[in-house]
Amino acid sequence: MTFSATGRSRFSPAVRLAVAVLALGVAAGPAFAAGAKIAPPPPSPDDGTKISQPTAVFAGLDKITGRIITFDVAINETVQFGALQVTPRVCYSRPQTIAPLTTSFVEVDEITLENKIRRIFTGWMFADSPGLHAVEHAVYDVWLKDCKGAPETTPAPVAQEAPPAATPAAAPAQGGANGQGSAGQGAAKPQAPKRQNAQPPAAPAIQ
Repeated sequence: MTFSATGRSRFSPAVRLAVAVLALGVAAGPAFAAGAKIAPPPPSPDDGTKISQPTAVFAGLDKITGRIITFDVAINETVQFGALQVTPRVCYSRPQTIAPLTTSFVEVDEITLENKIRRIFTGWMFADSPGLHAVEHAVYDVWLKDCKGAPETTPAPVAQEAPPAATPAAAPAQGGANGQGSAGQGAAKPQAPKRQNAQPPAAPAIQ
């Protein structure tokens, strides 16, 4: 603390800041004591907001050819990609109202040259962070892309029955002296005209 020429004490900035913070805490104390409500924290991804999906979507990379393919695998089923066998056990997504977090517990086996199966990966895969838990393999790479519902099945087309054969109509009755037939009950219906290709007119002869 120092004194100015007028005799008043002059506090350092650090002291004035500490006094201001203390005064603010004293003023806010009664509000909290009166039962002021504090906003709850946002829900975490693991508080029951997980949505279990029946299908996991993976991407596979062949490091030799550089080709990337996408394939779907149902839960507890195994799909082979190259020398790898991929088996998802669960696949979780999140509602659109919170931050996306798509995870799947996956087992990856390798078929060796001796035709033996060797487990090379067991754990969680995260679609938003493919490199967090990656599959270690010299030729192939597999990562999670998405979780989705059951694939839609297209129903087989129904064979249409052939229409019944038309029965021949009765011949119209002969008319009287004027030679015209009467339109009786069994008169034949007129057939639609068939479309014919019109022949182009012949070119005029040159005189």
